[in-house]
Amino acid sequence: MGTPSNYALRLPASLKQGAEQVAREDGTTLNQFIVSAVAEKLSAMKTAQYFSERAQRGDLQAALAFLSRPGGQPPADDDRLPG
Repeated sequence: MGTPSNYALRLPASLKQGAEQVAREDGTTLNQFIVSAVAEKLSAMKTAQYFSERAQRGDLQAALAFLSRPGGQPPADDDRLPG
C-alpha cells in the first residue's frame, strides 16, 4: 500500500449514518469501510474495462471453429446435464 493521503469527503448525513452503521456492524471504522468500498468499486470498473477490451479483440468465427473441431472425448456420464 502506498503512502496514505487525506481527502475531505462530503457525504449526505443519511449516507454517512448508514455507512457508519454498516462499518460498526462489520467491526471496522468508517475510514476502513470507505477505503474498502472505493477499492471494491475500482476493482469492478477495472474488471469490466478488461473484459470489454478483451471482447473487442475476440474472433467469433475462430472461437466457433475451435468449438466445432473434430476429435476429443464425449463428456463422462456424471458430466452430462440431467434430462
